[in-house]
Order: sequence, then structure tokens, then C-alpha cells
Amino acid sequence: MEPNIQSFHEAAELLKALAHPVRLCIVSGLLDKDSCNVTYMQQCLSLPQSTVSQHLAKLRAAGVIEAERSGLEVRYRIRNERVKHLVRALTASDEQ
Repeated sequence: MEPNIQSFHEAAELLKALAHPVRLCIVSGLLDKDSCNVTYMQQCLSLPQSTVSQHLAKLRAAGVIEAERSGLEVRYRIRNERVKHLVRALTASDEQ
């Protein structure tokens, strides 16, 4: 049986995108709220908006989240169902 190296590469890239506490917190928060804007995230995380925006850009580039513009507001949501399952599994011990 020959392993599908490409699928391992994609999984590793997904894990790299989530392998930062702030990005993991952002995705976990999006699981709870379904969608929100960068201002809300910035207030919750107590980080500068530019820092949150940089993390959001990395998550978007990895295909973890997507953005939807409504007028001047941009709302983010989780795009990848696999990520939802993964983050729930990673944060399950926190809920017990």
C-alpha cells in the first residue's frame, strides 16, 4: 500500500495553520459564534487589530476560514468541516 503523500502534505499544512494559540483561539471562537468580524475578535483577544488580521490572513490562505463582506463589515466563518471536527477534538478536554 503506497501512502498518498499529497494528503499528508495537506493535513500537515492544515495543522501548521492551527498550530498557534491565537489562531486556535480564533477558530474555537468561530465554532461558538458561527461568524464574527475582526473588531469583535480583537476585543475578545485583547490584541491589536493588525495582529488579529495577520492571523486571519494565515487562516484564510490555508483554507481554514472564509470572509464575507457586507458593506464595510467583513465577517469570518470556518470554511473547512474537517477543521471543525479537529478543533472540537482538540478543545474537548477544556469543556469537561
